Amino acid sequence: MRIAGRLTSEVLDYITPFIKAGVTTNELDHHCHELIVKVQKGIPAPLNYAPNGHRPYPKSICTSINHQICHGVPSDKMLKNGDIVNLDITVIKDGYHGDSSRMFYVGEPSIQARRLCETTYQAMWRGIRMVKPGRHLGDIGYAIQSFVEPLGYTVVREFCGHGIGRNFHEEPQVLHYGHPNSGLKLEAGMTFTIEPMINAGKAGIKQLNDGWTVVTKDHSLSAQYEHTILVTDTGFEVFTVSDGSPLPPPIQ
Repeated sequence: MRIAGRLTSEVLDYITPFIKAGVTTNELDHHCHELIVKVQKGIPAPLNYAPNGHRPYPKSICTSINHQICHGVPSDKMLKNGDIVNLDITVIKDGYHGDSSRMFYVGEPSIQARRLCETTYQAMWRGIRMVKPGRHLGDIGYAIQSFVEPLGYTVVREFCGHGIGRNFHEEPQVLHYGHPNSGLKLEAGMTFTIEPMINAGKAGIKQLNDGWTVVTKDHSLSAQYEHTILVTDTGFEVFTVSDGSPLPPPIQ
């Protein structure tokens, strides 16, 4: 899983310079697919993924722009200056999954968009830093919720982090809201994602007709960051890191 996680993060490093005004998300998908399959000799987990009767996901990555919360399907629509976009990458290598996402700015984002993305990144890390044996999943959710809500943001509740390993999505569900000392107790050896989806407006969502793309109901901006985490004997290890990974925020 360390290898799969590093490869996933390296895809995000690789695609970064391609994200600019005038490029289509289909082009980004193509570049990532070629790297994963031909260079990394891995498998892009989203491609043809079809859980619970969903129609198969048609692309190798997810690209969620502006008010799109998650699972945005790449298309021929061009990115434009001021957009914010989340790229969600999952690489399967030797049967194991690495899952990570980052926000990217297309040109110069608005102050509000930048603040939302920075807050979401800090929220993810506040959740990660709660991870250690003996803590509970509710501690992670509470750390995220109690940070973003006083700032006027909302937490998407319909989607959450998840166990991960030989399968893309496993138990447990890792909610990004909750109460301290509630939920499953963490034990060394557990692997799961922490991936808060934070809206600038209300928490309501809706799904588009493509069967995958989820957007904010009020059309407000949304942001997400994601890492794959191991619970160690003394705390946590982040699997989805590479040379180009954004640095963790200072501990506050």
